Amino acid sequence: MLTLGFSGLDRSMALKRAILGDGWHREQRIVQGLDSAAALVDETGVLAAAAQERYDGVKGTGHFPKDAIDACLRIAGVSMRDVDMVAHGFRYEPSPVWRLDHLSTRWYEQVYAQEVQREIFRAHYPADLADPRIVHVRHHEAHAASSYYLSGFDEALVVVADGMGEQESLSVFEGRGAALRRCATFPIMSSLGILYSVFTHYLGFQAGMDEYKVMGLAPYGDRDRHRAALDEFVQLKPDGDFAIPLLSANKSPLERETHQGVLRLLEERLGPAREPDSDLTSHHMDVAAALQATLERTLLHVLGEHRRRTGLRRLCMAGGVALNCTANGVVLRSGLFDEVFIQPAAGDDGSALGAALYALRQERPAPPTSMRMPYWGDGPTDAEVDAALRDLGPGFESSRYAGEQLIPEVIGLIERGATVALCQGRMEFGPRALGNRSILADPRSPTMRAHLNTVVKQREEFRPFAPAVPVEDAATYFDIAPGTESAYRHMLTVTGVRPPFQDRLPAVTHVDGSARVQVVERDSAPLFWGLLREMGHRTGLPVLVNTSFNLRGQPIVRTAVDAVATFARSTLDALVIGDVLVRRVDVGLAGTERAEPDGDSGVAAGAGSGRTQ
Repeated sequence: MLTLGFSGLDRSMALKRAILGDGWHREQRIVQGLDSAAALVDETGVLAAAAQERYDGVKGTGHFPKDAIDACLRIAGVSMRDVDMVAHGFRYEPSPVWRLDHLSTRWYEQVYAQEVQREIFRAHYPADLADPRIVHVRHHEAHAASSYYLSGFDEALVVVADGMGEQESLSVFEGRGAALRRCATFPIMSSLGILYSVFTHYLGFQAGMDEYKVMGLAPYGDRDRHRAALDEFVQLKPDGDFAIPLLSANKSPLERETHQGVLRLLEERLGPAREPDSDLTSHHMDVAAALQATLERTLLHVLGEHRRRTGLRRLCMAGGVALNCTANGVVLRSGLFDEVFIQPAAGDDGSALGAALYALRQERPAPPTSMRMPYWGDGPTDAEVDAALRDLGPGFESSRYAGEQLIPEVIGLIERGATVALCQGRMEFGPRALGNRSILADPRSPTMRAHLNTVVKQREEFRPFAPAVPVEDAATYFDIAPGTESAYRHMLTVTGVRPPFQDRLPAVTHVDGSARVQVVERDSAPLFWGLLREMGHRTGLPVLVNTSFNLRGQPIVRTAVDAVATFARSTLDALVIGDVLVRRVDVGLAGTERAEPDGDSGVAAGAGSGRTQ
């Protein structure tokens, strides 16, 4: 049964701009329905999935995902007329809450209502679909399905935490066999996702976009300095309950749109908010640290109670909060659960996948299957690669290599300090580059993190980078218990770098000795795995820096044209696209002076690992 899922709330941003008018640019992303995406599934599994931002170039877009839908159909070799059912990852129902004030009414009538979203779909596919084939799935049920039905677990506790669904911010489900049953919910006024986003705004970053920056900043701060204030803001109660009275500070409809009431209270208790792009001080680091600690405590409080109630020893997580890699690591190491699975597109892009899976399993019940890597998007053909390279212009040389001959050439460049981009196979689904659209570099260099942040990626200096390591070697270099390697497959969990290697891996070791690890398996990513193994043979450390192949403000590259154009305007030293290695020849190797395999250990304290929504 061919089922298409899509996420996003088209018209949401347009209505937000109409409500706020000019002068509220940072608040315009305080809105629901961003990260629109599409996914196509059937009884055999996931056929295709992609985020709309990779097609229209607008990061986190909420526009109707027409391009992503068309791509999924094209990848699967079908048309819309072949689709049996379409599922949307929201199900807003008529309710008195939409009559509480004029803004609530506008939101429901112009954006949220099911008939509005069906009208938008039919406007894009007018001749291809009849009404009975469109279904609406509650947002948290879509998130839950996206994780549980791909976990491979025969039973699990499933926890969804984000900004909000339709009327809830955290939901707990029991997954047993083919069935998902909701057993607890928390209201919007107890939203951990909204809490984290408001603090993101307070700290001068973009709410709904930059929460992962706060997570990366937190290890630099003192987690206890603002503990008293955070304990006021987030109150843990008996039986796994909690409340966030801070969020009740928004009194008027406009304050609910901008969180100005909450921000005023934060300034009263914590001092002035940081202006965007101003210096980051120890105060800001301490606030980030206190927030992160509170998130972790609250999650463990909820998870511990529901593990006790249900007796379930496996956990699935989804929703934007499940993109907080540091909290995920705390949960995994807590010992509450024997196994933890987080679907890699845990944010709202993944609700497209979950809506499709939920709708399919309602019609055709079946127990979960185990996913591997989310390589579900577009992949460049040889002809597309050749065409893109013809437009590269002077200053570059290209060489084609057969089979594994490419591997020593690439690692030779990296060993000498080069930064190398990869565009291989089908694009990853979700926010992480997992080896198919990645930038690789030498983790032994004490200056590589700063070089990647300031010169290549053009982003904040404190931002961390992830290490990739073959699954066979993961436990040697990182605090990963044998048998738990699969939890690190999708770069969603932070753990410790083992002390003997922290100084030897400064580019991926965060200030607190942690790293956001990706383990790589040969059968899933043979080229990437081969590069890591070759790095190990040459240097004794089978580890590479892995960061997404994009530049500041740009989504991760998708096509061969995107990859070549981004490489050409960047300072990257080389590009591996298909079986072709492209190098710059107009300048010397940019990274030669950066390659310092055994750099000063004092530099490691400033190096980095580490998006909660």
